[in-house]
Parts: sequence; C-alpha cells; structure tokens
Amino acid sequence: MRITRLRITLAVSFAAAAVAIPLTVISLASAGDDRSLTAVAASATARFHDLDKAKAAGWNVLVTDVNNLTCIDNQPVGGMGVHYANASILFDAELDPTQPEALVYAPNADGQIKLAALEYIVFAQAWTDAGNTQPPTLFGQPFFYTAEPNRYGLHPFWALHAWIWEPNPAGLLQPWNPRVHC
Repeated sequence: MRITRLRITLAVSFAAAAVAIPLTVISLASAGDDRSLTAVAASATARFHDLDKAKAAGWNVLVTDVNNLTCIDNQPVGGMGVHYANASILFDAELDPTQPEALVYAPNADGQIKLAALEYIVFAQAWTDAGNTQPPTLFGQPFFYTAEPNRYGLHPFWALHAWIWEPNPAGLLQPWNPRVHC
C-alpha cells in the first residue's frame, strides 16, 4: 500500500512538474519578448547606419509632410527625425520586426543625420482588408493610430516607432523622442 501511494505521489509530482516547467519557460520568454524582438530588429538594421546602404536596400523614399518638411518635429513633446520608407513593403499588412517600413534618422549636434529609430507602419485599410479586427501590435505594444486628415496627407494608418538606436526618455516604443530636434 505504501509503495502504491509513493508511486502515485511521484507520478503526480512528475506530471505537475511536466506542466509547470514549460509554463514557467513560456512565461519567462514572454516577459523578455519585447527586448528579444528589439535585439532581432537591431541586428537586422545595424547595417543601415550607413544611409547609402539603406537606400540601396530599398529604404529610399524620403518622406515629407504636407508642408514639404522632411524632419518631423513636434516640440515641446519631441521629434522623430527624417524618415526613409521602403515602398516595396509599405502598403502590405505584414509586420516583421526585421523589416520596418521606415528607417528614422535624427540630426546630431553637427546637423548630420544618424539612424535613430525604426518605424513600423500599416495602413488601416490594408489591415482591415487582411481580416484584422484589433489594432496591430509588435514588441507587445499596440500601434498608434493616425486618422485622416493628417500632416502627411496620407490615408489613416497605424504606426509604431522603436527607438533602438537613440534612447528615448519617453519610452522605447513612444512616437516622439524629447531628445530629437529638427
């Protein structure tokens, strides 16, 4: 009787451990998900510190607003910088951390632009046409919605900045960086 009880106790303990260990691993992986995804994004875009390499790879559409401004600023909240979009991926509903729709370059103290952030963009119509009913998310963060009319003269879109290359005191995934000025 004691041996049977011991076997049952051991079997239940092993079964509980078999369930608990994978759940713990999944939980720990999820907790660091945004950091690991940003590391993947950083690795995939590191070569684009060289603007010529970025342009050659497809990020060659200089984004301007309706006033023909190329450096996007919203002081005193902060700035974004100069956006170069990749037209071949801009209009789909795909979200790939290694393929941001735009690369964002911020002016440094000398007025030279340097890679500061990645911007993931999905147009609202493409997103809903793809059957999505919830806002897009990446790095565990929902995208910010920009309605029409807007300063870019674009149809409504969702966007998420990832300030991988220029620290943002407002937060890694916030649209405006108080350290960026045009």
